[in-house]
Amino acid sequence: MPKELRELLEQINNKKEEARKLLAENKIEEAKKLKEEIVALQEKFDIAKELYEEQKQTIEDKEPLKPTVQVKENEVEAFVNHIRTRFRNAMSEGSNQDGGYTVPQDIQTRINELRESKDALQNLITVEPVTTLSGSRVFKKRSQQTGFVEVAEGAAIGEKATPQFTLLQYQVKKYAGFFRVTNELLNDSTEAIVNTLVRWIGDESRVTRNNLIASLLGTKAKTAIADLDALKQVVNVQLDPVFRSTSSVIVNQDAYNWLDTLKDQNGQYLLQPSISSPTGRQLLGLPVVIVSNKVLANRVDGGTGAQFAPIIVGDLKEAVVMFDRQRTEIMSSNVAMDAFETDATLWRAIERMDVKLRDDEAFVFGEVQLA
Repeated sequence: MPKELRELLEQINNKKEEARKLLAENKIEEAKKLKEEIVALQEKFDIAKELYEEQKQTIEDKEPLKPTVQVKENEVEAFVNHIRTRFRNAMSEGSNQDGGYTVPQDIQTRINELRESKDALQNLITVEPVTTLSGSRVFKKRSQQTGFVEVAEGAAIGEKATPQFTLLQYQVKKYAGFFRVTNELLNDSTEAIVNTLVRWIGDESRVTRNNLIASLLGTKAKTAIADLDALKQVVNVQLDPVFRSTSSVIVNQDAYNWLDTLKDQNGQYLLQPSISSPTGRQLLGLPVVIVSNKVLANRVDGGTGAQFAPIIVGDLKEAVVMFDRQRTEIMSSNVAMDAFETDATLWRAIERMDVKLRDDEAFVFGEVQLA
């Protein structure tokens, strides 16, 4: 990115930060004026970027095609040809007898884009790419330090506690599934086969990751939120101030609906406009993130049948880390199970990851009981 674009982007980000501070101080009119400046700068940035991209494309069009482009195309074609021939050449990680094939990088990129295009909880946490199946990370334990004590002249100096550390270990686990297609599909174009794979793997992977993250978050002790005062208690007291500037309020549809009805003592709705929040709303100065009930489901009490909607307050990037092997492997067969009889091909996909709680003090898992 050229210097001019970088400077414009920096101006936009600085003014957004100013606008957030004005909103926090309830200076709505000043924030509106600043928003108009941001919109104007954004339009200028978009036009400048478009002109830069056109100029860049013109230069590239005049240059001869580079061999690397053809290599990528050949890689995808080879990948699809292996699908058509049932991967007779084993090229998967691990045993040479697997008969699998590692997905080419450009197809993997498209899978990643599809994986993140819908409600994806992994966008809210830290994702760390790893190249090994297991490993560990060292973190300093949070402790309450007491400070130095006064020492008289000639008196012995007391010993202080040293920093303590904890080890976070991960063990990458395998997640897999298969689906069936007719052999007519294999006679289609390479693009048709790739699109089918991308859609299937991308959606299945996104749902798998959402389930893992939601399940891990659900292990945190729940805090009951019955009204506005309880909500303020969570934000102002239970959540450590060190996380305040990077925190969000993550809710599902039911919890958002409940928040949207809250009013303060002056009859003003608690949810306020925000130019930086994904939903365009902020709560007590924190951006609000809403996800589908299907992604972040309500908890149902087994005894009473009562439903509790989640209100997660905190910084999930500090709280949760996903160790992502970032390799997707495909294997196919037209003779396994009943594939031969039905003139079909079975495709199996495998990916590996592990999700760990890195800092359980970085968020509070609140719940509101629905009427």
